[in-house]
Amino acid sequence: MRPPRRLPCRLTRALALLAGLAILVLALLGQGAPARAATDAAALARAAASELEAAHDRLDGAERASDRVAALTATIAAYEKGLSAMRDSLRAAALREARIQAQFDAQRDEIAALLGTLQTLSREPAPVLMLHPDGPIGTARSGMLMAEAAPALNQKVAELRARLEEARELRALQEAAADQLHTALSGVQEARTALSQAVSDRTDLPRRFTADPMKTQLLVATAETLRAFASGLSEITEGEEAPAAQDITAQKGQIPLPVQGSVLRRAGEADAAGVTRPGVVLATRPRALVTAPVPATIRYLGPLLDYGNVMVLEPQSGLLFVLAGLDIVYGEIGEVLPAGAPLGLMGGEDPAPGAILAQSRDGSGNDRSETLYMEVRLGNEPQDPLTWFAVTKDTQ
Repeated sequence: MRPPRRLPCRLTRALALLAGLAILVLALLGQGAPARAATDAAALARAAASELEAAHDRLDGAERASDRVAALTATIAAYEKGLSAMRDSLRAAALREARIQAQFDAQRDEIAALLGTLQTLSREPAPVLMLHPDGPIGTARSGMLMAEAAPALNQKVAELRARLEEARELRALQEAAADQLHTALSGVQEARTALSQAVSDRTDLPRRFTADPMKTQLLVATAETLRAFASGLSEITEGEEAPAAQDITAQKGQIPLPVQGSVLRRAGEADAAGVTRPGVVLATRPRALVTAPVPATIRYLGPLLDYGNVMVLEPQSGLLFVLAGLDIVYGEIGEVLPAGAPLGLMGGEDPAPGAILAQSRDGSGNDRSETLYMEVRLGNEPQDPLTWFAVTKDTQ
C-alpha cells in the first residue's frame, strides 16, 4: 500500500498560517466595526471652547457697556453655558475612550494572534506561499482564499488604526481642556466680582415701595412659618405702594427656571429627614447665578427661618416666588427688576480644573452640589412650582 504523501514542512506551516489568518479575520470582523465617535466628542469640545471664548470676549466688553449689570449677567450666563458644554464634551470623550479600551481588552488575544500570523507570513518566501501540494487547482484555491481574505484584513487593520488614532485624539482633547477650564474659571470669577460691584453701584431701578426697616426686622423675628411671613409682607411698606402693573398668568408653565440646574426633589416629596415641603428643590453647581425669571418686585431679601438667604419676588399682585438657599443676594426691597436681572449667587466653591477632569473621567463626585428651594404662593396658598415653570428633559 502506497504511504500518504507528506507535505514539505515549510509548505505545511504556510498553509496552516493561511487558514489561521482567515479564521482570525473572520473572528475579528464578527466583532463589528464600532461607530466612530471621536468626531462627536471633538465637535462638542470645539463648540464648548467657542462658547467660552465668546464669554471671554463679553467680559472684555462688559466694562464699556452702558448697562454693566446686564452685560456682566449675560457674561456669567455665557461662561456657565460654556463650562457646562465643556463638562459634557469631557464626559463624552472619557466614555468613548473607556469603550475603546474595553474593545481592545476584549480583542487582545485575537489581535495578538493576528499580528503574530502576519509577522510569520512576512518571513515566508513568496513562492512557498503560492505553491500547493495538490497542484495548480490547489494553488488557484489558495490564491482565491488570499484574495478574499486580503480586503477583509485590510479593512480590519484600517479599523484598528482608526481606533488607535481616535483614542489619541480623545486623550489630547482632555489634556487641552485643562488650560481652557483654568482660563474660563478665572474669567467667570472675575465677572462675578465685577457684577457684585456693578449691582452695588446701580441707581436706576424703579421702586414700587419703600420698606420700613424696623417693621421688616420685627416680621423676620416673629414669623414662625413661611406662610406667616408671606402674609405679613404687605405690612412692612412705608407710605404709598404702587400697584403691580402686569399679569403673568398667560406665561404659566412657560416661565424659565431662575438658575441653571435640575429638579432634585418635587413638591410634597420627603427629604432625607422625612420633611415634606410644598416647593421644589433644584440642584445647581457651586456659585451658579440666580436670575429673575420674569419682571418682578423684590418683596424681601435676606436670612429667613431655616431657609438661609431668601429672595421673595412678586411678579403680580398676590403672586409670590420664594427662592431660598442663596449665598449672596443682590438688590433692595421694593425695587422692580426686569426679567433676567441678577438675584444672587449660590454657595460653594468652583472645583479646580483637575477635579472637573477627574469627575468627567470616572463619574465620581457631584458637580451639582448646591440646592435652591423654590416655592410659588398665590393668595398665600402654595402652588406646585412645576405648573408655573418650564421643565425640560435636561432639568428633570
